[in-house]
Amino acid sequence: MLSSRIIVAVVAASLAAGNARAQAMFRGGPEHLGIYESTSSPSLGSVAWKFKTQGRVVSSPIVVGDAVYVGSTDGNLYAVNRADGTLRWKFTTRGAVSSSPAFANGVVFAGSVDGRFYAVDAATGKEKWNFKTAGESRFIAPGIHGGTPRTEMMADPFDMFLSSPVIAGGAIYFGSGDHNVYALDVETGAPRWTFKTGNVVHASPAVSNGVVFIGSWDRNMYAINAATGKEIWKFQTGNDTVIYNQIGIASSAAIAGGVVYFGCRDGHFYAVDAKTGAPKWNHDNKMGWVIASPAVKNGVVYFPTSDGTRFKALDAATGALKYSVENKAVSFSSPALVNDVAYFGSSDGWLHAVDITTGASKADFQSDGSKENAAKYIDDKGHMTGLYPDFTLDGMIIGVHRMFTLGSFLSSPVVVGGVLYVGSTDGNLYALR
Repeated sequence: MLSSRIIVAVVAASLAAGNARAQAMFRGGPEHLGIYESTSSPSLGSVAWKFKTQGRVVSSPIVVGDAVYVGSTDGNLYAVNRADGTLRWKFTTRGAVSSSPAFANGVVFAGSVDGRFYAVDAATGKEKWNFKTAGESRFIAPGIHGGTPRTEMMADPFDMFLSSPVIAGGAIYFGSGDHNVYALDVETGAPRWTFKTGNVVHASPAVSNGVVFIGSWDRNMYAINAATGKEIWKFQTGNDTVIYNQIGIASSAAIAGGVVYFGCRDGHFYAVDAKTGAPKWNHDNKMGWVIASPAVKNGVVYFPTSDGTRFKALDAATGALKYSVENKAVSFSSPALVNDVAYFGSSDGWLHAVDITTGASKADFQSDGSKENAAKYIDDKGHMTGLYPDFTLDGMIIGVHRMFTLGSFLSSPVVVGGVLYVGSTDGNLYALR
């Protein structure tokens, strides 16, 4: 008979091997459905732990085994213990880590504003390799969002995320501010191909049936052969050459049932045939951006909007509206579906849980930043106010940073084992039960 020590050792080795073989990435998998398996749905009633970084956490966490990995604008990629939120290691880059990490074969991958894409040993936090892009950049346009002076070239202060990598077929795919989509060998970092678009690519790729689907700020959604990097089709969304507000794809696509679902800053949400790029339907959000990536489950598509401040459910086949419920603030946070609950955050520092069948509120959680600063920027009806001093670029930047003090949830939640993990602009990674 095996001794208890041997049994424990065998089990531990088996779990370690399983974790090494596991994959984890933004939105739960390469098709980005946003569905998470958990025996229970968190009530958001208690904080299991919180881990404080020195920057804003707009990165969405991933959970692998007994570790949680997340990036911060303080320039670090972090590994923390899932049980208690204590630090395992941090890996330092030379720019904000505003992409969500991915994991495969015992390695964590993430991009940085320093223009490099990193592969880091998940056990030690030591660099395995890095790949240098042509450099990061935000979307730039004259007089953006109506800012003055109207002829000044301005970097968009609402271009807040980097492209988060997806892993499929031995390759890792991501977009860049240098206008390119990259495919690298997941083991070595050697480039497989580069695909050039017409502008910044900060949406995250989705992969299904050997095709990479990714949007660009050039207003096209692209279907690219995952093996060769050759364009299969592109679908063009709306334009705005006046104030460059209603233009660009920041939302990452979800792929379900042969259809590509994605939102756009042109105020519409689209369903496009995955094989041909032919439009199936689009939903008008009345100029409201959709920055969040949609979730798809049982024939229904779920997403929050930005300026429209709504959370919506659409019939996936027809685009018919099933419900639209009020959200008191702008939301860039992609919803996580767990059983019959959708979890997503908003820029006022509140995390929401809604019933996916009815849209009825089930629970809410307020960040530390919101508790501390809500009195400054939230009115008596619960809406954000007084953020922007004027309509110059400087004024917009000031307004965005005031919003960040509210502990905005731009990060997308992940739920594992009845615990929800999410980052906040107050610098915390939260674990909520």
